Amino acid sequence: MPSATTLRRQIESTLANRIPSALTPAPRTIRPVAPSGVQAVDELLDGGFPLGAITELLGPECSGRTSLALSFLARMTQAERVCAWIDVSDALDPESAAAAGVNLSRLLWVRCGAQVTSRKSSLAQRTFSLPENYLVPPPIKKGLHGGGFGPHPRDEVKGLSDAVGGLLRAEAFAPRCAEMQCKERPEKEGFKPILQQTETKRRGTLVPSHKPLSRIEQAIRAADLLLQGGGFSAIVFDMGSIAPEFASRVPLATWFRYRAAAERTQASVVLLTQHPCAKSSAELLLWLQPGNACRDEATVFTGMEHHLEVARRRFTQAPTNVVPLRKPPQRATIANWRSRTTWAGPR
Repeated sequence: MPSATTLRRQIESTLANRIPSALTPAPRTIRPVAPSGVQAVDELLDGGFPLGAITELLGPECSGRTSLALSFLARMTQAERVCAWIDVSDALDPESAAAAGVNLSRLLWVRCGAQVTSRKSSLAQRTFSLPENYLVPPPIKKGLHGGGFGPHPRDEVKGLSDAVGGLLRAEAFAPRCAEMQCKERPEKEGFKPILQQTETKRRGTLVPSHKPLSRIEQAIRAADLLLQGGGFSAIVFDMGSIAPEFASRVPLATWFRYRAAAERTQASVVLLTQHPCAKSSAELLLWLQPGNACRDEATVFTGMEHHLEVARRRFTQAPTNVVPLRKPPQRATIANWRSRTTWAGPR
């Protein structure tokens, strides 16, 4: 009786034209990494964020997601690579990005939902004024079309219906007892989600913040164009300010499509969210917790202390056929680092 190895070789040789290596498992690929710019995070991740994959930074506000993403882009742009930042909520501050070391000339900023108006058009609207002859009212014509035969009959009946209606009392139209009366039912107060209805004005722009779904749709289309076109080494998809009930509506097929496109173009896709969205399409999931203010100075804010934990990571070890007799040591999954303000200076 032939062995299992012989049978497997026979089956694979028979199906070689249709399915090559039908019974041989595909080797686990170890992706190259790019440094994130934070030494503690790079040591935890064995070099940094993976290239050609999706990295999801998960956490609430003030947890260090944007600081870590800006640090990663700073390293990429300093290496003369082109990057993109898809800003769903238009919350990116270019001055903070430049202070973090990002080369803005190599960064494409996609602002979703922003209606940009040029300065020339705004100045033209401010200085525009009608001539004086358009503001003077026309003279009153007397008589029939100004001919002196009295007012026009149509002008005499103006206001007659209102006058007659005021003479009639409202009690005359009250329903009688024998007639059916339609009782108006009060409207029930239902739950309505409180959306941000404020509008932010910044440098001649008007950003409506009450349509998160439309902004997410614009961001998805922009990401498709950037990944299909290629040429970007890193793309940050910022949905950190979007509520989880809106961010979770993005279908899983979208993230799977981004994963395949990133693997083809070898671009690093960094996703900033408050709720896990990419699921199994993300190769690396980092959970960030709210940071604490540094206590270096008594009255001056100098920075934040951040806490990071690796929630999920794929392909952590090199493929090998050697089975160790002892249990391998557990890997560290927690890292702490500090982010300092610009006025505090490096220490």
